[in-house]
Amino acid sequence: MTTEALFAISTLAGWAGWLFFCLASLAGLRLAARAIGLDHGREQRSLLVNGLLAFACFVVSFLTPADIGRQIEGNGVRIPAVWLYMHFWGWAALMCLVMGGAAFIQTVLAISTEERATKLKWFCGWLVAGALSAWAFQSIAPQITVFRGAFFLAPATLGIGALLFFASLVFLAFSTRRATTRSTAKTLWTHLALLVGCVIFGLPFAWLLSSSFKEDKDLSGGVIWIPKVTETSAYLDPKHPQFLGTAYGMEVTAEPTKDLGNGKLQLDIVAPFNMRGRTFEALKSDLKPSPRQVPIVTGTWERTSFRGRVIEELDNGDRRVEALDPASLKGQVRDFKRDAVSESRPNGLRWKNYPEALQYLPPETKFGLVYLKNTLILVVLGVLGTLLSCAIVAYAFSRMRFPGREFLFKVLLATMMLPGAVTLMPQFLIFKSLGWIDTLQPLWVPAFFAGAFNVFMLRQFFNQVPMELEDAAKIDGCSFLRSFWTVMLPQVKPALAVIAIWTFMGTWNNFMGPLIYINSPENMPIAYALQLFSGDRSGEPGLLMAFATMTMLPVLALFFFAQKYFIEGVTLSGLGGR
Repeated sequence: MTTEALFAISTLAGWAGWLFFCLASLAGLRLAARAIGLDHGREQRSLLVNGLLAFACFVVSFLTPADIGRQIEGNGVRIPAVWLYMHFWGWAALMCLVMGGAAFIQTVLAISTEERATKLKWFCGWLVAGALSAWAFQSIAPQITVFRGAFFLAPATLGIGALLFFASLVFLAFSTRRATTRSTAKTLWTHLALLVGCVIFGLPFAWLLSSSFKEDKDLSGGVIWIPKVTETSAYLDPKHPQFLGTAYGMEVTAEPTKDLGNGKLQLDIVAPFNMRGRTFEALKSDLKPSPRQVPIVTGTWERTSFRGRVIEELDNGDRRVEALDPASLKGQVRDFKRDAVSESRPNGLRWKNYPEALQYLPPETKFGLVYLKNTLILVVLGVLGTLLSCAIVAYAFSRMRFPGREFLFKVLLATMMLPGAVTLMPQFLIFKSLGWIDTLQPLWVPAFFAGAFNVFMLRQFFNQVPMELEDAAKIDGCSFLRSFWTVMLPQVKPALAVIAIWTFMGTWNNFMGPLIYINSPENMPIAYALQLFSGDRSGEPGLLMAFATMTMLPVLALFFFAQKYFIEGVTLSGLGGR
């Protein structure tokens, strides 16, 4: 068994042990509190089973070797952490395993034949679902990546947290002694469970956001939650000078490669990154010296702790360091073995990942603004076309009477049964004959031709609007179109909002469409650009995480600001919330 698997088993067993210990403690406290309506037999079984499970998990965690794979420095109590990266079906199989284990324990502890039969059915169901999920996982993507890490808590912080948690358990147990406090305790416990669930399922996004501010050296070999930044110092290197100049219509940083005489130099561009490899010529008088950012190191200089900057990396691997502190050594230069000095890396955020990620984009994209412009065009036209076309078609099927209406509506719903792969080739040939390949038209024009699902949902909302409203509008002289625009649409705002949000998210994250129809970088949207960036800069995960975070932020912001419309779209009847 690999060290990653052993570390995962040890860490998960330890966390599970503490969970079962808390459940056993709660059962014991409830027995001590003598809560009203308490089933003493059930609580005693819970105390015994959870106590035994906690003991078993602690034994497994203690006996299983847990090698983190690298040295992690920190002050306080080290708490191991692990995260599994695998396909959706792997998570489904793991969930079925946990739920099936719980159902098996409940089957063994059942006190009646009826309860045992019910729990056995649940166990068999989870077992079948787990087997199917495991088969799908093994067939599609059986790879599992284990991220190993640890975080440190000060003893005082850990003690205060444990004390507060134990106090909350005591409160939950003794609050059930009275009926007036029982519902409050239940509400608090429910919210606590939901909060814990949010934290657990929010860990991948938190890791993504944290990694977008890390250096690449912190993204190999495990999970480090708190980013560190290498401290640097500006240094004008006389041996390898850099200059600021203007080339190709923009300011660049370049290194001289050849002296052309008459005060003229040939230079190679080193920044921005998307201009690297290009050369240009310039007069020395038009150039400004540009300092390099060199790392700051700490070590011991003749039994004195010092702080300096690396001014040169020697061919034999040594580092030439110029002392900065203390004042008695300032300005002195000395060569050190690489392991004799360590880079100064305090906790901090590497904000440079974001501008550097944009600098790696092709020059014709103008640091990603072209991608953003294309995506906004697709989003605006896609949302507008979807709302207008689907609302008009749904209104016609809901309110207008014409021959073959029901048959045509069934034909429209039948198109939902067609897989996208079936219509892919005919659509491509149509757009090719129109000359729309490598343009944005194939990605937004279909939005103005209503989709079956959105039409079906809006038709159901229109059907729930009383006919009296439209009859009153007709009496006032409104035509079908005027009645649709001024009377009916305001009544289905929740459904329109839901469709708009779905369309926005689908268009923003659309990858297959641009992959099929787009060839040139100047027409790519953000989703396609992210895939290309992942392929080009896969060796620099910090920049990749920064670029991925930038592409996700608009969708996350939309969800948090418009999440109430998801609920309203399901709960409201379509009568404007009344």
